[in-house]
Amino acid sequence: MSFYSEQEVIQGCRENNRDLQKHLYRHYYSLFLKICVRYAKNMEDAEQLLNDGFLKIFKNINSFKHSGSFEGWMKRILVHVCLDYLKSKQLKESQQVCFPETIPEHLTCSDSLEALKQLEFKELLGMIQELPLMSKTVFNLYVFEGYSHKEIGKMLKINEGTSSWHLYHARNTLQKKLKSINTEKPIYERRGI
Repeated sequence: MSFYSEQEVIQGCRENNRDLQKHLYRHYYSLFLKICVRYAKNMEDAEQLLNDGFLKIFKNINSFKHSGSFEGWMKRILVHVCLDYLKSKQLKESQQVCFPETIPEHLTCSDSLEALKQLEFKELLGMIQELPLMSKTVFNLYVFEGYSHKEIGKMLKINEGTSSWHLYHARNTLQKKLKSINTEKPIYERRGI
């Protein structure tokens, strides 16, 4: 963390040292904002989630037990803040649909690696933002945060099959969008070359 060791920053935050809290905030701002953007509807909401997340981190810093990484501990708090936000935005009411426990073999998605290589991060993020709320949430938790369907099910209070279906739906939707981009314009036109 440049000027200070991680231990000094943690101890300073435990003592409510504003300079070290500001240092921690600035150090992780862009990394954590990227996480929040994946869950929020717009940049304003993402920044609010980021600030709420840091507030919760500072408030609960005494519970960090030095087992595992400090960054990982903070990310878990941030993801839970994002999930609470989504739940408050009527996630349950608008998305309570039951899906089969398993997805038939013929419905699995194949990876479109070439399209992903040619895609700009902002384009992909925009496509993810357009996904239905529950599918976007499951996709983010599974792909970016590394949670299993069982863990996602517990967090979102859905069954594992529903989580699997939402991941399938998100991947399938993204894959269709990727294919349409690949066929619409040559790469040099999309990248402004």
